[in-house]
Amino acid sequence: MLLIGGLVFLLVCVFGSFAASGGAIGPLIKSMPFELITILGAGIGTFAMANSMSDLKHVPGALKTAIKGPAFGRQDYIDLLGLLFFFARLAQTQGVMALESHIESPMESTAFAAYPKIRDNDRVRNLICDYLRMISMNMDDAFQFDEVMSRELTKNLKEDSHVAHGLQTLADALPALGIVAAVLGVIKTMGSISKPPEVLGEMIAGALVGTFLGVLLAYGMVGPLAGRIQSVVEEDARYYDLIRAVLVAYLQGNPAQVSVEIGRKDIPMHLMPSFQEIDTAINELSIG
Repeated sequence: MLLIGGLVFLLVCVFGSFAASGGAIGPLIKSMPFELITILGAGIGTFAMANSMSDLKHVPGALKTAIKGPAFGRQDYIDLLGLLFFFARLAQTQGVMALESHIESPMESTAFAAYPKIRDNDRVRNLICDYLRMISMNMDDAFQFDEVMSRELTKNLKEDSHVAHGLQTLADALPALGIVAAVLGVIKTMGSISKPPEVLGEMIAGALVGTFLGVLLAYGMVGPLAGRIQSVVEEDARYYDLIRAVLVAYLQGNPAQVSVEIGRKDIPMHLMPSFQEIDTAINELSIG
């Protein structure tokens, strides 16, 4: 909602102050549709040229992400730590082979059933199962495990950031595309140089609308949108990294509760649950 509210406030301030100061809205409204077609058309074309089809397919999802915000909240972190605690304690008390029934059939697992949001999230569920499976295959070198998982998480973050980077590149190009639209307007004006001054003045004003829109779209809309998407992607990446932190701590020989506490310290500050909250969640585990 902040994204939409900020956009509305931006437009009200820009156009409202212009009208309140005595600016003529007529030439602006008259020229805006054609200037927008030029700038947005060129922008969409350059964006399509600079990105792959896979990246373009992710644009609607990225826009939805920017509006909805991060996918994981405080309770999601508590649930994830509770599930990881269960697996770490199970491996320590019954051996790593006890994990097999949960990781090979996660949709039938009682552990995953206790946390349906984690179970139904393909990326989170597969990430947990894949790396628990590696542990069950006797990959007990914490440094190697950390390196392998960090590489995958870095790769995923880079891929998830493609849309944000593409939009930021587009934002950098929009002022120049606005100048293109303005130059076309100037060419049109020069072709009508014999017309009366009042007509030429309106045509020049219309040409300058292109520069105005290019700058407004770049720094007032597309640039902030790219920044918002990137911040959400990076915050969600912390959730996946929590899995790495807890599993690495477990492989380093820490007890399950200590491993979870190490992971808790890696949660973003505004989402970090207290020690007491995690301790209560762990003590209330009722997974069969």
